[in-house]
Amino acid sequence: MSAKAVVLYGCETWSLTLQEERKLRVFENMVLRRIFEPRRDEVTGEWTRLHNEGLNDLYSSPNIVWVIKSRRMRWAGHVVHMGEERGVYRVLLGKLEGRRPLGRPRRRWVDNIRMDLQEVGCGYMDRMGLAQDRDRWRTPVSAVMKLRVL
Repeated sequence: MSAKAVVLYGCETWSLTLQEERKLRVFENMVLRRIFEPRRDEVTGEWTRLHNEGLNDLYSSPNIVWVIKSRRMRWAGHVVHMGEERGVYRVLLGKLEGRRPLGRPRRRWVDNIRMDLQEVGCGYMDRMGLAQDRDRWRTPVSAVMKLRVL
């Protein structure tokens, strides 16, 4: 089992903040720097560390955040197709009863799906209706993998 599979276990249901996304990218870059090791400059003979752009050039696979967003979008399509009687649907898309705690509302899983759709340019669409049509839903799911996250 690869280390990436271990890190991404259950990421379909994560509700990530921007700070957590940044921490995941830092972790991924740290692992990639260990894999690709520092390079020795042939002219000066000095050791140089790879910068993020150099790591991205060497490592052709998608960024870990893109993978998480893509998996989350795919899972959202599955959840919509499950129907309202299923427990997963009720947990992930249902409304809680009672009063919410004071302070800023926590970011919910549905909020992340909404933000992912906005990044792809589909934020104005009805996500439930869009996810019902599997062919139309595949377009934003694959577009998430092409996002450039800084």
